Amino acid sequence: MTDKVAIITAASKGMGAAITRELAANGYRVALLATSEAVYELATEVGGVGLVGSVVNNDDLKRVVEAAMQHYGRVDAVVNNTGHPPKGDLLAIPDDDWQLGGDMVLMNVIRMARLVTPIMVGQGGGAIVNISAFGAYEPSRAFPVSATFRAALGSFTKIYADEYAPHNIRMNNILPGFIDSYPESDDILARIPMKRYGTVDEIAKTVHFLLSDGAGYITGQNLRVDGGITRSV
Repeated sequence: MTDKVAIITAASKGMGAAITRELAANGYRVALLATSEAVYELATEVGGVGLVGSVVNNDDLKRVVEAAMQHYGRVDAVVNNTGHPPKGDLLAIPDDDWQLGGDMVLMNVIRMARLVTPIMVGQGGGAIVNISAFGAYEPSRAFPVSATFRAALGSFTKIYADEYAPHNIRMNNILPGFIDSYPESDDILARIPMKRYGTVDEIAKTVHFLLSDGAGYITGQNLRVDGGITRSV
């Protein structure tokens, strides 16, 4: 158990909600951000604070950080979760969708880091986990925007991790494969060596580990939680 404070974004359903419940069950006090008003119900369930807003809006990110500080006085952990970026045929994807994808996958992490890093430096440490995707290693034509910006997120994460390791601040990415919050298909199942989708609870427990003291020597990493679907080594 812990008395640490965590901010979780895109927290109202799927992986975000599972992460919220896992951290709260292990003693974290939580500040939640989501686009759905369901975030209020979840915040009440876990005894946290919830705000409606979007990770692509810097003002909303500021609001959830301010809420954490007002309610709890510190920020020990951040889980940067987000929705699915736009998809489409590679060269037919309009500029606005590429811009939105960058804001959802990369700039959200950069903007949040700007907000919480000074707090964590002042506290003597902290941990950040970004929910990425296996496409960061193996880009797919089905998810071109996602794969492109998640690869960039891997680079940013390594640079950030190196820069702030002396301040005891860690940043890592989790790269889920197909998780049970995503529609299931026989074609996808056939590609997965474990022959099943992962669960949101498995992702949540991995997040909890990476935020914990047990992962205190892990930083700048991309951890695949994908049932073996990626082929690269």
